[in-house]
Amino acid sequence: MFTEKFKSLAANKFFEKIVILVILISAFMIGLSTYSVPEWIENFIYFFDISITVFFAIEIFIRFKSYNKVLNFFKNGWNIFDLLIVIGSLIPLDGSETVFLGRLLRIVRVLRLVSFLPELRTLVAILYRALPKIGNIVLLMFILFYIYGGFGSLLFAEINPSYWGDISIAMLTLFRVLTLENWSEVMYETMSVYPISWIYYVSFIFITVFALINMMVGVVVDEFLTNTESKLFGKLENNQQLMRDNQ
Repeated sequence: MFTEKFKSLAANKFFEKIVILVILISAFMIGLSTYSVPEWIENFIYFFDISITVFFAIEIFIRFKSYNKVLNFFKNGWNIFDLLIVIGSLIPLDGSETVFLGRLLRIVRVLRLVSFLPELRTLVAILYRALPKIGNIVLLMFILFYIYGGFGSLLFAEINPSYWGDISIAMLTLFRVLTLENWSEVMYETMSVYPISWIYYVSFIFITVFALINMMVGVVVDEFLTNTESKLFGKLENNQQLMRDNQ
């Protein structure tokens, strides 16, 4: 009897909207606490945070009791995710040893929006499925960074040690080139000594930015299209089944 009531409440759209609103308010309060505010506002944020934590604990309890079997609650990965965040939010903020960890975990509470918004859950699922392919691209990028970093360190270390002093610094410089942040300044500095060094930068940008980064985007888009096709195919099958049942 009570399980059905809890299930009805947990599935209630209005209740979900309230939870989402509380998550957004929590995010606002976390952001506000990073500013220098009067003491009375700090006290308000502190007690309001306690109220939010209690609300989330009650909300998790309602969802927990909405399942007929306890194990069914833990079969849903999003339930485990939400439970861990709520447990982490129970860390008090008034202890010097735990205050930093407590604030970090309260920032993570914003991620609970993902478990309540189907669109965000779909995006996370798509990224998760694309991770193996993205991992291979990242590995290839690391190899290229290492090779180009080694060349850059050998060729340009004497020109500017702060950019090319060793392979690790050179790889960090190449990351700056990858983001295209004032990369021409770095290039022109080495071109003053090695005029054809532009080949080094242009080839690196073409391989990484225009090839590998676009490949990474293509992998995500491909997974998104596959997910969309699967949903459309599932709806088509359901419609065909309904038509057969009505005949």
